[in-house]
Amino acid sequence: MTTQTLRALKGQRPIVCVTAYDTPTAQCADAAGVDLILVGDSVGNNVLGFDSTVPVTLDMMVHHCAAVARAKPEALLVADLPFGDAHLKAGDVVKACRRLIQEGGAAVVKIEGGVALVPIIEKLILAGIPVMGHIGLQPQQVNVLGGYRRFGKQVSEAEALKADALALVQAGAFALIIEMVDAKLAAEIAQSVSIPVIGIGSGPDCDGQILVAHDILGINEHAPSFAKSYAKLAETMRMAFAAYANEVRQKTYPTATKPVVSTTRTRE
Repeated sequence: MTTQTLRALKGQRPIVCVTAYDTPTAQCADAAGVDLILVGDSVGNNVLGFDSTVPVTLDMMVHHCAAVARAKPEALLVADLPFGDAHLKAGDVVKACRRLIQEGGAAVVKIEGGVALVPIIEKLILAGIPVMGHIGLQPQQVNVLGGYRRFGKQVSEAEALKADALALVQAGAFALIIEMVDAKLAAEIAQSVSIPVIGIGSGPDCDGQILVAHDILGINEHAPSFAKSYAKLAETMRMAFAAYANEVRQKTYPTATKPVVSTTRTRE
């Protein structure tokens, strides 16, 4: 999958996207045939024990992206530019994105923000760095917002989101994630732009959907309301650990084995 082949899926079929942070999860997702794997800065919430994405650093993102890249996925590999880095000087933003591609193995960088980031996005694309946009709820803005909420119900906010989407298209973004946006508005934006619009918590009428692997697998037992779990791995994991602990305490693991008798003849 490349940026061009993924763009070509718009209007042909829904695009399947998964957020993953490590090699085995990426291998499983890729084997299932997903189109895009995002190494999100949501690694902070889902793996590293942070309360938000804000503490996640560029070094952390490079580390986890490289782990996913080692799975050698056929899916398009996208990495988040973490908190604050998109607002550095243009040269420093290019350096940060270059690390995600050269060291992390990403093919594309995802950046949160709309109209205000157009000059930076244009520079990145000129430097040969494909960009995926992200509007609506921007988790890196949680401290400004004071929490997470849905966007686009008010007319002024809806118009601002439409302007953001159009600006990102004009700047050269190849695709767009739209998070926690009113479903009717998300559908309108998807129909009005030429690039794929991937929804998360934004209704069924986007060009594709993305969910975090931990939510899909049921590892997060307090997943967002819009997420759907297709397994209950947290429960399975607890049962497996408990079974192991019980066998160790009962001395039934490891089981005793008979000594191996050599069949090799020795010289007398």
